[in-house]
Amino acid sequence: MTTLRDTAAAWLAAGEAAVLVQVTEALGSAPREAGTRMLVSAAHCAGTVGGGHLELKAIERARQLLATDEPGPQSAHYPLGPALGQCCGGAVTLGFTRLDAHVLAAWPKPAPRLHLQLYGAGHVGRAIVQSLAPLNVSVDWIDERDEEFPPDADLPGHVRKVCVDTIEAEVAEAPRDAFYLVLTHRHDLDLRISEAILARNDFAFFGLIGSKTKRQRFLHRFEQRGLPPAAIARMTCPIGVPGIEGKEPEVIAAAVVAQLLQASSPAADQAPAIARRAGRSSTVTA
Repeated sequence: MTTLRDTAAAWLAAGEAAVLVQVTEALGSAPREAGTRMLVSAAHCAGTVGGGHLELKAIERARQLLATDEPGPQSAHYPLGPALGQCCGGAVTLGFTRLDAHVLAAWPKPAPRLHLQLYGAGHVGRAIVQSLAPLNVSVDWIDERDEEFPPDADLPGHVRKVCVDTIEAEVAEAPRDAFYLVLTHRHDLDLRISEAILARNDFAFFGLIGSKTKRQRFLHRFEQRGLPPAAIARMTCPIGVPGIEGKEPEVIAAAVVAQLLQASSPAADQAPAIARRAGRSSTVTA
């Protein structure tokens, strides 16, 4: 994953003059929230402050700043409806600042949206890693079979490969409120990893690949072994947002990554996840 901050650093190192455009205030139904950034040079743009007429105006103003000797920063207020003909109805204030070393140093590195422990380097695991490649997430990709991983050079920068014999021990290395996906090549291994996750009982999301039958069998084992009922109730199995048909690894990955994004959004509607945990939906099975 290359962040917009990485792009800014690369442009600065290459001597490409640019302006940082930032949403400083967003009122009403605005297309992007305060803090959103975009880079504009004479020939290129990176990132977006919401698209449409607003973004065209932002690019135009940024390039005007580049063409002058004014150091900046500048600010402009845009009522989206009356001034720009956009139907959002809100208003946005944009700041325009020439990109330099001081601006880059003050640009905070974005915290990862989530930390994921992904167990399993088979077809679905590989597809999930590829789907996560452009996202700002942190991933520990764990499997006991080194040959199943792609070459290290092909791994996204935010993915850490972990190849160990006792992979369920890696559960203890995850931070609190981590996300977990368990989809290994063996049900007995899935069971051991799942038990370790449920015993910790501090996860933000735990998804286990499987059918309704597998779910019921695992639930029975968990109950026999005295794992916390509240933790068991929060397990998601089957995994993937409902309503997406197809068993191709790429389709499964899209459904699962959408579910991770949904679970990591504080305002997300949790009803679909509750339905899945109750076994009333089946998206991805194994």
